[in-house]
Amino acid sequence: MGTLILAVTTLFIYSLGTALQALSFRGRVHLNAGIVTLVGSLALISHGALIWETVRSQGAFNLGFFQSSVLISWLIVALLLALNLRKPVQSLFLAVYPMAALTVLVALVFHAPARLVPQDNYGMLAHIALSVTAYSLFTLAAFQALLLYVQNWQLKHNYNSLLVRNLPPLQTMESLLFEMVWAGVILLVLAIITGAVSVDDLFAQHLAHKTLFSLISLAVFVALLVGRYTQGWRGITASRWTLAGCLLLMLGFFGSKFVLELVFRQGA
Repeated sequence: MGTLILAVTTLFIYSLGTALQALSFRGRVHLNAGIVTLVGSLALISHGALIWETVRSQGAFNLGFFQSSVLISWLIVALLLALNLRKPVQSLFLAVYPMAALTVLVALVFHAPARLVPQDNYGMLAHIALSVTAYSLFTLAAFQALLLYVQNWQLKHNYNSLLVRNLPPLQTMESLLFEMVWAGVILLVLAIITGAVSVDDLFAQHLAHKTLFSLISLAVFVALLVGRYTQGWRGITASRWTLAGCLLLMLGFFGSKFVLELVFRQGA
C-alpha cells in the first residue's frame, strides 16, 4: 500500500508540473525559478521514496528493467533541476516530467525478474552509478538534440512560431547540447573502465552486447566532438549524431535488459 501511495503521489506531482510548464510555455502563467524548483523537488522526494521502497531487497539492490527505468528517470529529473538553476533548460521539463511519470506508471503495472546487485559489491555499484548518470545525461542530450533539430526547422519555415519564441537562441541551445555530450562522454568512459575492472566474465554475465553498444556509441559521440572542433558541425548535423549515439546507447542498455528479462525471463 505504501508503494501505491508513493506512486500515485509521484504521478500527481509530475502531472501538476507538466501542466504548469505547458501553461508557462503558452504564456498563460509565469513560473519563476523558485516555483519550478519547489515542484521538481517535491516530485524528486516522492519519486526517491518510491525507489527506496522498490529497489532495496535484503542486502542487495534490485536493478531489473522497470526499477532501472524508474531510477534513471529520477536522476534525469534531478540533473535537469540542477541545470535549470544555471542554464536556460526549462523547456526540457515538458518532455522530462511526462517521461518520468510514464516510467513510474509502467513499473507500477508491469513486473520483471529481479536483477540483484549485492550492496557490498562496491566496484559494480560504482560502475552502475557512473553508467546510470551517463545514460541520464545522454537522455537529456537527446531531448536537447530534438529541440535543436525542431528549432532549426522552425527558423527556416516559421520564424515566429511559439517554439521559437520560447526557446533560447540557437547558439545557446547548441552550446548546451555539447556541454551535455562532453559530460556524458567523460562519465561513459569512466563507466566502461570501472566495468572492465569489476566484471569477471562479459559473456557469462550477458554483458558483451551491452559493452559493444556502449563502445560504438562512445565512438559516435567522440566523432561528433571531433567534427564539432574540426569541421564546425552544428545544428541539424549535431542533432543527428547525438540522437544516433543516444539510440545506440539505449539499445545496448534497455534493449539487452528487455530481451533478457522480459523475453527470456532471466533474473540474477
